[in-house]
Amino acid sequence: MSAASNQTSSLSEELERERIISLDKAAELTGLSQDSLRRHYAHPNKKSRVMQVVDFPPQGKRPRYAHIFDRDVRDFYSEPAWCSERLFAVELFNGMIWDPACGLGTIPRSARAAGLSSFASDIADHGYGERRDFLAASAPTTIFNVVTNPPFRSAREFVERALTVGASKTAIIFPTARLNAAHWLETLPLARIWLLTPRPSMPPGEVILRGEKPGGGKTDFCWLIFDRTHEGPPSLTWLHRDGGER
Repeated sequence: MSAASNQTSSLSEELERERIISLDKAAELTGLSQDSLRRHYAHPNKKSRVMQVVDFPPQGKRPRYAHIFDRDVRDFYSEPAWCSERLFAVELFNGMIWDPACGLGTIPRSARAAGLSSFASDIADHGYGERRDFLAASAPTTIFNVVTNPPFRSAREFVERALTVGASKTAIIFPTARLNAAHWLETLPLARIWLLTPRPSMPPGEVILRGEKPGGGKTDFCWLIFDRTHEGPPSLTWLHRDGGER
């Protein structure tokens, strides 16, 4: 096998595991410079921060495409609205919905559409909600739930903070592939796992702000539901975009 084939194979294998990888990571996998990656893999109709890599399958099948984005320094990624719309259709919440990593406001809007009151905040200004550091902030009211798509590297801290400040329920979006290694979940009141299907695409928020419509998500995600009254193991259920539980 040629060096070029080895490089493409390494990159394709990584894309099977991760929907979003940084240019640094792609360069490490291939041994190519970031400029070379952009030159060889960048789609001509996309901006330079978005690359489209072609994975050539066995003969007779169409190639698959995956997007690679520069990693957002604040882990600011935006989920499609159906993720929270479907959650509010199947999960009962009593009290206000607080999204402390509100980003573009998708979850608070879905909450209001479901007839729930909501409060939105974020440590950064993305044009929606109040500026608050959730890990240091107090609760906005006495009866509330935390529903959020947190920075993945801070998922544990977000859940533990939500429980500490008194959230009745806490729901976070989490990469399904990371569940096996998330031993910190064992000591928390994890009640349900909703597997999101089909795979939702979650690009950096700036991609959405540019008006692009991402697709072809390569990572599976789920909702983790923590209920402070729950005892025992969690249930596992599929939550489909088009309705129904599978």
